[in-house]
Amino acid sequence: MQRIKRIVCLANFRKMHGRGVAGREWKNARAGRWIRPVSDREGEDVSEYERQYEDGSDPEALDVIDVPVLEPRPREYQSENWLLDPGRYWKKAGRLTRSDLPVLLDETAPLWIDGYSAWKGRNDYIPLEKAAPLENSLRLIHIESLRLRVCTPGEAFGNNKRRVQGRFAYAGKEYALWIADPGFERTYLRKLDGEYEIGACFLTISLGEPYGGACYKLIAAIIPDAP
Repeated sequence: MQRIKRIVCLANFRKMHGRGVAGREWKNARAGRWIRPVSDREGEDVSEYERQYEDGSDPEALDVIDVPVLEPRPREYQSENWLLDPGRYWKKAGRLTRSDLPVLLDETAPLWIDGYSAWKGRNDYIPLEKAAPLENSLRLIHIESLRLRVCTPGEAFGNNKRRVQGRFAYAGKEYALWIADPGFERTYLRKLDGEYEIGACFLTISLGEPYGGACYKLIAAIIPDAP
């Protein structure tokens, strides 16, 4: 049955074959559950056509959006997934400001399960057998300092593609996670390899789809404290 989910968009992020969108339900100026609209395709990515407003524009972080959905589509730890209605436009119902973000924050706690680090990462993945019982896969956090690192992590293995990584401390742990925020990724891939200080900011963290027997923690959105 078709219904409308009103959410505050907290990420419009890059996936392998398209985009992912995620936000928290918004009613009477209060934040509710996380919602991740997904398509009916194998990778559940959301195409530009499926997520656009009627004027053709793309949702941005902090937009308040009415998203037509059909039914819940939970998938293991991604309990927040809802099947979108591809035949209807999304509607922008308003917009919040950075000053509204504190009411959307999740409880301060380590990012699910720590202790597993891939090549060049830190506390950046969870084995699938440990991730499967998790009850959620999205978090909005606030950190005091974010450093972006532009590098070529696979150079030693013949992969010369550059990537952007975010490094930060949170809830007593250190993290080095890959960036999936397309705006920040494009901006920093234009720069020279090295490290860049962003400062205090809000981060949307997502547990990605299963890959190689693990799910990776990704920085799906970066919203700096200062515009």
